[in-house]
Parts: sequence; structure tokens; C-alpha cells
Amino acid sequence: MTICLLISSAFAAIVNYDFNISWVTAQPDGFSRPTIGINGEWPIPQITANVGDRVIVNVVNGLGNQTTSLHFHGLYMNGTPHMDGPVSVTQCSIPPGGSFVYDFNINQPGTYWYHSHDSGQYPDGLRGALIVQDSDSPYKDQYDEELVLTLSDWYHDQMPGLIARFMSYANPTGAEPVPKSALMNETQNLDIKVEPGKTYMFRIINMGAFAAQYLWFEGHTMKIVEVDGIYTEAAEADMIYLTAAQRYSVLITTKDDASSNFAIVGSMDQDLFDVVPPGLNPNVTGWLVYSDSAARPTPALVDEFEPFDDFTLVPYDKVPLFADPDYSFELHVEMDNLGDGANYAWFNNITYVRPKVNTLYTALSSGNLATNPAIYGDHTNPFVLEKDQVVEIVVDNMDAGKHPFHLHGHAFQTVVRSEEKAGHYMYNETFPQHPMRRDTVMVKPHGNVVLRFKADNPGIWLFHCHIEWHVASGLIATLIERPLDLQNTLSLAGSPYASPNSSALAIPTSHIEACTKQDISIAGNAAGNQEDLFDLKGQNVPPAPLPKGFTPKGIVAMTFSVVAALLGMGVIGWYGNLDRKEAK
Repeated sequence: MTICLLISSAFAAIVNYDFNISWVTAQPDGFSRPTIGINGEWPIPQITANVGDRVIVNVVNGLGNQTTSLHFHGLYMNGTPHMDGPVSVTQCSIPPGGSFVYDFNINQPGTYWYHSHDSGQYPDGLRGALIVQDSDSPYKDQYDEELVLTLSDWYHDQMPGLIARFMSYANPTGAEPVPKSALMNETQNLDIKVEPGKTYMFRIINMGAFAAQYLWFEGHTMKIVEVDGIYTEAAEADMIYLTAAQRYSVLITTKDDASSNFAIVGSMDQDLFDVVPPGLNPNVTGWLVYSDSAARPTPALVDEFEPFDDFTLVPYDKVPLFADPDYSFELHVEMDNLGDGANYAWFNNITYVRPKVNTLYTALSSGNLATNPAIYGDHTNPFVLEKDQVVEIVVDNMDAGKHPFHLHGHAFQTVVRSEEKAGHYMYNETFPQHPMRRDTVMVKPHGNVVLRFKADNPGIWLFHCHIEWHVASGLIATLIERPLDLQNTLSLAGSPYASPNSSALAIPTSHIEACTKQDISIAGNAAGNQEDLFDLKGQNVPPAPLPKGFTPKGIVAMTFSVVAALLGMGVIGWYGNLDRKEAK
């Protein structure tokens, strides 16, 4: 074992990235707008590493007018949960002009991505591919070349304004802003040059804020070999469906005849949109280009979408079903209005509100009380997990929309996924022997999913819908996994709450400074109280509930009545002034 570890470490590398996050101008669909880039460029750089590498990302926030952060989506961050990136969970936001260091080891192969996890920011451009190469891949000898293909949606307005309008009494039904266009590799009309008779592995990532996309390669069959970093038994598909944040790796063998080119089509799932705007083109097209001189054909019309069912995938390693969960809890998904008239999302009647102290720092500074969910606040949906528990999450979607749920820090087994309108999970299903594993799964309208994983990775991990509008409206739960083990492995060094274990990793100086520069405490409960951790006075809270009897339709009617009244008063005033002028 020692020899193997020495050999393994000899081939590992330290991979450094220096990122200055700043504004650039981009026009991927022809409309020019401010966009968040890195080192003066957009699309932003791809992060690439090998299994076993240590990755160090040195970040400078050059935006000037916004805070930021980075989350490395799908990486489990084993041993370094403080590098996960969501603001108010594992770190404070990086203030304008501030610096921050992410430093972690990668011990999992696959297709991932990285993005801001601060205030709904990443749809403004701060999103990019993260690829982990694997010399031991079971499919390494079955393809000649690999390519990265990203799908995304694109808005013309910046996110702060869009979120303000979305989370407003003027939008009581919670209608999400519809993207202006779809992108492929952050552009449109993409050419991908291929050679005849070769096999390519396409690493496909949906980096969108909202829209799921159907994807197909005309005239070619895909062979699925990986989802969300998990190798699968090969499965053929003509069309796949990727929710926001999902990834697939597929093998495609090109034709022997190089005289024709073939369309690649991504099509946004318009079922997600409350209203489809006139003139919206939901599709984005690229081409497998065999010949530069041949035409780029217009894609054929599709009668209906029939994507591959990812629930049927079997993991390559055939990890058996986690039976007999030790801890099971239900999350009921609902969306409704609160007292300010805006539409919020919640699990179990609780809409997520950021705590005043990062949840990780609460866990590190609370001693034995770290295992009590009460100290993490009334509005963070906290669930405390014990060592090696088999954890079961039952999600009952009581909403009429589709929701892609993502778990930080783990891949889960998807043991049940119901059909649409199945209602609550009834605990009467037959489970697959080797369930599909991934880190993001879609639950259907008025349907349910049952997910299982093992609590073998101490950390603070979010479970949330990956539609960015629903993150903004509070569809988030917090899993506090093995907090006492966290206290033994991480330390708020230099503070009264330093770990008793002298070999514990110290929270880096740049992380602490990100908090202190913004006058954010690094200790205490969700309200920042350090004396009595059960005293939550002063915690951040959502708006009060609506008065009884109010409905979204009533709010709409009241809003229009108020607007009509104001317009009427304005007209009366105008006519009155007109009369006075005529009298003079």
C-alpha cells in the first residue's frame, strides 16, 4: 500500500490557476452586454486536472461593484469542505478588490463545471467547464479524441435587476424570466470538426441558469458512458435531456463518408416557461463538420421529444442499493407568496434565508452543540447527519413545475423517480438493484424522487434546486454532516474556537479576511450570538406570511387596481392643471 501511495503521489501534480474575475463585453447571440469574465476573457478558462492532482485557484475579485465566489460543481471536496464555495455556507463572499484561495485535491474522475455561488451571479457569465482526466477510465481505449460541449441559456439583462423584478410583488405568480437564447460552447452556429471513421467522447455540460435542454446529433447515435462523474454501463441513445447542472459523456463514432455535415441540436425545454415569448428561438444549432466545403444543413423538424430515460442507467461499478436507511426525511416542495407579495419557494414551509454566520463556522465554533440543528437557524432547513448513516431524502414535488435537485459533497443513488402527477411517495416501490448515481436529478411535476447516500464526507452540504431563480426564492436545505468530526479536522486557528487537534487544517487567512473586511462574524449561531447559541434573536428572517385570504390572483388584482388608481389620479391632476392654464 505504501509503495502504491508513493507511486501515485509521484505522478500527481500541483495545478495552479490565477483568476482575475472582472467585467468584459460579450455578444454570443449578437446582443452586446456586460459579462463576467476571467483574466479579461469570456468564455472563461476551462479547469483541467488529473485524478490525484492538487488544484490551487488564486482569485482576485476585480468586478468593482459585486461580491463573488466559486463553487466547483460535483467535486466532493473530501477533506476540504471549506473549499466548496457557496456564500454563507462554507465561506463569506469575496468582496470587491479582495483575494481568495481555493486549494483542494481531486480524487474523482469525470465531467464537472465551476461557477459563482453568490447572489444568482453565474448566469452573467461566471461559469466554465472543469474536466478531470482518468488514466484508469474503463473506456479509455474506446475513443480517439475527446471534446467538451457546453449548453447554456442566455439573458440580455444582468442578474441583479432580473432577480429584483422576479422577487417582487409585481410578479406574484413567480414567473421565471425566460432566456433570450440558447448557446452551445457559449456561442451559436458552432462548427465541430471531425474526421471520418473515428470515435469521439463528448463531455456535455448544461451550465444554464434555468432551461433544461434536449440534445441530439443528427445521423449519429450516442453511447452514454458517464453521468455527473459516475461511469455507467454503456447505453445507446438518440436523444438525451440535460437539466441545468447535469453532465453526460457520450461516445460518437463518425461515418466513413466525409461528404456531408450533420446538425447538432440543443432545444430548451419550453415546458419550464410560464409564457413562451413571441419570436423566441428555443434551439441552438452546431454541426459535426466532416467537410468545410459541404453545406451546414438545417436541422429536421422533430415531431416529439423522446429522450433517453437516465433512471435506467446502471453504474459501471455496480454499487448495490443502499438498503434500510438509518435516517430518512421528507422534503415537500411548494411555492407561494409571503407578506411582501413576492413568490417564494420552500421545503416543508421553510424558505431558505442566509444566516449571519457561515454555517460551517457555526459548526466549528459551537462545541458539542454543533450536533443540535437549532443553532443553525430557523430558516436554513438544517439536517444533522451522523457518521456512516445511510441517508434517504424523499422529495415530494407539490409544484406544477420540473425541478433539478443538486446535492453538494456527494453523488446519490436515485432509487425512485415517479411519473408526473404521481403525488406523494407512498413507500411501495420496487427498487433497482444497482441504482443510477449522480449529483443532480430532475423531479417531475407533482411527482417524487427518493435519493440515498452514505454520510462518509464531513462537511456542510447544500441540497437545492439548480434553477437559479429557485435558489433566489429559497428552495434550499442544509445538511450538516458529522460536525464534531469537522471540529477535529478543520480549525478557526488564532481564534478562541481553534480546533483542539493541532494537526487540523487551518481555515486560510484569505477566507477569514473575506469575512472581517465585511464585518461578518466567524463564530456563533445563525444570528451571530456566541454567548447563548440557542438565542436566535437578530437572525435573518423572510417576510411575514400573507394575511389570510390573499391569493396570487388577489395580489395581481390589487396591484393592477393600485396602478389604475395612480394613473387615474395622474390624469385628473393633468386635466386640472390644464384647466388652470386655460383660465390664465
